[in-house]
Amino acid sequence: MVPYTVSLKSVARWRELVEGARRNPANIRFADLCGILLRLGYVLDRKRGSHRIYRHPSRPDLPLVNLQASGAGKAKPYQVRQVLGIIETHRLEVD
Repeated sequence: MVPYTVSLKSVARWRELVEGARRNPANIRFADLCGILLRLGYVLDRKRGSHRIYRHPSRPDLPLVNLQASGAGKAKPYQVRQVLGIIETHRLEVD
């Protein structure tokens, strides 16, 4: 029973991060944005230099996502908005 409870807390944390990104896209950590993509089912396809390219293995209709961290470990706001747009357009949910 305990792992199920921990899982619910984890899901709530990721949903809170998505809501925080909607409120302020400039204040999301790069690692959290990468984590959101992983929770959406994306996988890290390749890494070249500072760029990380994510793809969704079972949904080829979803676009590739190219992320690059800005200074201080933050995600770039336009990339946060891009991920939020994918979530809304394709009606994805963070699990």
